[in-house]
Amino acid sequence: MKDEKQPFLAHLTELRNRLLVAVIAFGIALVFTYSYKEQIFTVLMDPFVTIMPTGSSFIFTSVTEAFMAYFKLSLVAAVFVSSPALLYELWMFVSPGLYEKEKRYVVPFITFGSALFVTGILFCYFLVMPFLFNFFVGFGSDFVVPMPSLKEYIGLVIRLLVMFGLMFEMPLLVYYLAKIGVIRYDTLARKRRYAILGIFVVSAVITPPDVASQTLMVVPLYGLYEVSVLIARVFGKKEEKYVSD
Repeated sequence: MKDEKQPFLAHLTELRNRLLVAVIAFGIALVFTYSYKEQIFTVLMDPFVTIMPTGSSFIFTSVTEAFMAYFKLSLVAAVFVSSPALLYELWMFVSPGLYEKEKRYVVPFITFGSALFVTGILFCYFLVMPFLFNFFVGFGSDFVVPMPSLKEYIGLVIRLLVMFGLMFEMPLLVYYLAKIGVIRYDTLARKRRYAILGIFVVSAVITPPDVASQTLMVVPLYGLYEVSVLIARVFGKKEEKYVSD
């Protein structure tokens, strides 16, 4: 019984140490990102500032709103900055329990997953946000001047960036699921109409309630779905079954 408790206690000790290192890494990143919160916010403001009409500015309507907006932005930025350390600590904790074949999949998954996530963020920042903000500002006039709330703007930008980053993970996720036979090409192709319906529902939930925002979410999502279907056809196990038959 004592021998059985030792490995369990050792795992708890290792988990505590890994969590401690992760918290320290995140804390250091948070100090760094909060120190540069104005510069980070300036970068995120740029898509709106470039089309901001004369007399428009950002505002905050409560005493703590500006602080909380900057702090929230610093927290999200700290997660990205410390993500290499966080992923490394997670990998070092779970890797002893994985088979060699499983270990070979994890590193490419993290590498390509990170690259696709950043690609989704860049797609949103350089293509989606300028178009979206220009569309909304177009409803302004001499008597209706855009004065966006700092909190609402930060919340919208973070939500858009994270959502597009996650969207671009779809092909990679489908690749691995198709590789192990969980997802098959014929199923994805046959369920396309339901996927389109689901895409519209997701877009309606996570974007502002207007046609332009939802279209900007639907089009890339559907494109990623078609790419995923192609990936499942090329790399999935379905073709192997036809060959064996």
